[in-house]
Amino acid sequence: MLTHVGIPALWATPTAADTARVIDIEEITIVAAPKEHVRLSRQPLSATLLGNKQLKEHQVGSLKGIGNLTPNLFIPNYGSSLTSAIYIRGIGSRINTPAVGLYVDNIPYMDKSAFDFNLLDVERIDVLRGPQGTLYGRNTMGGLIKIHTRSPFGNPGTEVNLSASTGNNAGTLSLTHHRQLNSRLAFAASGYLQEVRGAFTNATTRQRSDHKRAGGVHLRAVYHATENLTADITANYDHTDEGGYAYRYVGSLTPEELYPGQVGQINNNRPSGYRRSMFNAGANLEWRAPHFTLHATTGYQHVDDDMQIDQDFLADDIFTLRQRQNQHTLLQEVSLKSLPYRKWQHTTGLFAFYQWQKTDAPVDFYNDGVKMIQTAMDKGMANAPVSVTLTDDHIHIPGLFDTPTAGAALFHQSTLKLGSRLKATLGLRLDYEHTHIDYDTQAKIHATMTGEGVTNQPFTQTTHYKNSHNKAYLHLLPRLALTYDFDKQGNQLYASLSKGVRSGGYNIQMFSEILQASFRGNGGTGEIEQQIRYTPEYSWNYEVGTHLRLFDNKLYADAALFYIDTHDQQISKFTPNGLGRILVNAGRAESYGAELTLRSQPTEALSLTGSYGYTHATFTRYEGGTDEASGTTLDYTGNYIPYAPAHTLNIHGSYRIDLPKNSLLQSIALRAGCNAAGRIYWTERNNAYQDFYATLQAGITLKAAAWEVDFWGKNLTATAYDTFYFESMNRGFAQSAMPRQLGVDIRIKF
Repeated sequence: MLTHVGIPALWATPTAADTARVIDIEEITIVAAPKEHVRLSRQPLSATLLGNKQLKEHQVGSLKGIGNLTPNLFIPNYGSSLTSAIYIRGIGSRINTPAVGLYVDNIPYMDKSAFDFNLLDVERIDVLRGPQGTLYGRNTMGGLIKIHTRSPFGNPGTEVNLSASTGNNAGTLSLTHHRQLNSRLAFAASGYLQEVRGAFTNATTRQRSDHKRAGGVHLRAVYHATENLTADITANYDHTDEGGYAYRYVGSLTPEELYPGQVGQINNNRPSGYRRSMFNAGANLEWRAPHFTLHATTGYQHVDDDMQIDQDFLADDIFTLRQRQNQHTLLQEVSLKSLPYRKWQHTTGLFAFYQWQKTDAPVDFYNDGVKMIQTAMDKGMANAPVSVTLTDDHIHIPGLFDTPTAGAALFHQSTLKLGSRLKATLGLRLDYEHTHIDYDTQAKIHATMTGEGVTNQPFTQTTHYKNSHNKAYLHLLPRLALTYDFDKQGNQLYASLSKGVRSGGYNIQMFSEILQASFRGNGGTGEIEQQIRYTPEYSWNYEVGTHLRLFDNKLYADAALFYIDTHDQQISKFTPNGLGRILVNAGRAESYGAELTLRSQPTEALSLTGSYGYTHATFTRYEGGTDEASGTTLDYTGNYIPYAPAHTLNIHGSYRIDLPKNSLLQSIALRAGCNAAGRIYWTERNNAYQDFYATLQAGITLKAAAWEVDFWGKNLTATAYDTFYFESMNRGFAQSAMPRQLGVDIRIKF
């Protein structure tokens, strides 16, 4: 194991020399662990560790690329970089606050709009399944993803990467430089440029919908000021300018098809895309005292983005949404951790954050949209003594929203040895959060009135909503776990009970629905808070599992069984008229299933990995409102939860051929694999789903002393499937998966 000046080898586990044993990623990676005492692979939880080699072999350039490599993890690739939905074990989020947390070099990313970015200089990605709320707090109810970049002290020199692929017609250039200035100070710098011409063509504009240009830099410096004090400082900037929302029209949900000429096509007629500039900076300070370690983390994030979306996704000119966000987040955490390998291991910490977020989200209705509003008004005023006729051909609805959020937490976790083999872990977190909204939105319509002695009398109606609301929440997040070690090699059995929570807040994308309702004489300012507010979601997670190292460390096996009881589950849905999206609390749900991961290295040249996950996630109580056509209550109790694949499967194998020392090449590596998932239900009604599908991947890597070339292919069978589906205004839309891709990666080291 690598060590640095002043850093004790806390992670090392003595193992006999064995060239055929499975390499434990954590044994060769130096990672600051401000809260944990033992390696992730020995903690009482289900986790997947993806190393640098594995990420390269699967061409993982962003978080969306790890969904196929982890059991019971689903990250649908749709929309744009703004839509970073992540689901674990049936727990997830499409909009607003995430249900799965993200940390990069121990710095939390608080908002899911910042989750989708290009990965630079990554050493390892850890995926922790199940609630991690006791140590990590809000919005880790489904799990936690931790990204670790490479230490500046390792891999000295410069590396240039060139990548090109068909299918999405993409090209990427990246550069990484590591330099150790002396025994105490080292830095790393990396950057990238990317252009994607896209895979999906808009039938109306004749242009690619999913084009993209992006670039970014990553900086990291580690300074061992003394034998006991270390500073780890990071800074990242990422910019993307992309098209998006390549949603093809599937068909009308009414008995008669309303748009027969547009079925199967991407047809939004107005510009749709996403632009984002994101800056992250953080500092980790660690002071090692004789009996404990003190760790302080300071983080700052700024997100400035602009989304344009043709909200009807058709060639018809109905309405558009433009959302500009400006967000600043400042956070601070301090934790005190006892030294490892003691009978009593404990961690205590304080966490606080404040997030400023201002959103400018105007909605524009055009000719066909005005006609739709007119139809709704006629229906709502059918029994009125007068009729109203709109004279506008364009209605602009501005919306300004200020949604600051603040929070603080106190947490503690202890692990006690109850003998030579049994350990008990007890933890508790007191979490406080305050949400606030200031909104200023209005709509002005011009119309004529006929009836009661007047004919075509012009008038103007202005509806203006301006107010503020706030709500505070307090949560207790406990954790209990028992671990039994069979031996000193890491074979163990565990059982755990933990609680997770996902934050409450306010919906801002439904005010156009509220304003239109006001035109029909419905709604009122007194009801708005109840309409836009959603409460926290929380769950209890019960889990048993095992970590095994078998056959002289030639086979690693991880298995887990889980049951999740979810209360006040938050479900994303479109408003009745399709003019906005909201989060609603659906009632209760349950999820149970199993996970199995196997890693084997029978010989030095052959490596095999496989994982399987099963999730059965259903609503145990969910009233879906009232059907406007029939007036009946929609009861979805017993239905499957959307975006929760019943099965996830990954099988991968690689074989390396070492060549003679006098050859131009050092080695040739062959690999192949299969990824599969399904069935995935898309709606609460379970009327639309993606059936089980599988894709094949393969590659060959030619490696020399200073360079390597990797030829690869994804979805080699050109399997057609959908990664996303939704319904709006009685219409169905879907995002197709990426077609067959062939690519080449060239890496040159200096």
